Amino acid sequence: MRRVTFDLDVLRSFVTGMELGSFAKAADRLGRSTSAISAQLKKLEEQAATPIFRKSGRGLALTEAGETMLGYARRLLDLNDEAAAAIHDVELEGWVRLGLQEDFGEAVLPEVLGRFARAHPRVKIEARIARSHELAERVTSGNLDIALAWHSGEALPHSRHVADVQMRWIGPAKRIETSPRNGEPLPLVAFEAPCLLRTVATETLDRAGLSWRMAFSSPSLGGIWAAVAAGLGLTIRTEIGLPANVSTLTPEIAGLPALPKLALFLYSRDAEPEPVAARLADILLDAARQALPDGARANDDGLRNAT
Repeated sequence: MRRVTFDLDVLRSFVTGMELGSFAKAADRLGRSTSAISAQLKKLEEQAATPIFRKSGRGLALTEAGETMLGYARRLLDLNDEAAAAIHDVELEGWVRLGLQEDFGEAVLPEVLGRFARAHPRVKIEARIARSHELAERVTSGNLDIALAWHSGEALPHSRHVADVQMRWIGPAKRIETSPRNGEPLPLVAFEAPCLLRTVATETLDRAGLSWRMAFSSPSLGGIWAAVAAGLGLTIRTEIGLPANVSTLTPEIAGLPALPKLALFLYSRDAEPEPVAARLADILLDAARQALPDGARANDDGLRNAT
């Protein structure tokens, strides 16, 4: 078997295009022409010696080999970027305080901590897993340097819109009847109030003219998943971090109203974060984008005022 050395620039164009859902957007992001990106993708297929893309309607989708290539491309780029950061920021040291939603605890946090610690072993990280309103308050009060949280509409001075993620009705993996029937109130499982998603669920059902009852409240996401898996009721979340014992429901089939998207924001304490916080934010955003479900709309605006 011939030895192949993949071009990292080509892999970066490939990964960026797939994450943005458009190679034209990738060209803009990377400062290249669309024809240059097309030539890179052709080179990638030549190096792989197998089709990476297949036609899907008017666009392109990945072949099985393409899916495999995408996973390895991300890993190669992560390692490359980690090495570059470690070399250039070898003297980086200090202390940084990070906040995350529970949804990202298992899906994102281990990768973020591992990558950052390997590249910057002299930096101490303090991480806090909490709900959106608490994270926002802690950033505002200066008790967190950066936080990744669902946006509740509260204006924070230094915020970055990361993506819009579709909310889903979530039920037990084992099909237990929890959908509305015979006019009975729909049992809901939610965080204790105040909770953004709890409010969305109840207001959506009210607008649809469907009665509901709060069957179970919990202060933790683990409690939510346990109650849903046991068939106590339905909840709404995104597809990020779903455990195996719950699953998403199709609204049309389950007789449920459609749900809106949920904005994901990166909050920063300072307009110009310290180098330690800025580096951690880069790794956090990269890991978060990889954890986003298919169809989530990524946004690459810079830090801006959230109004």
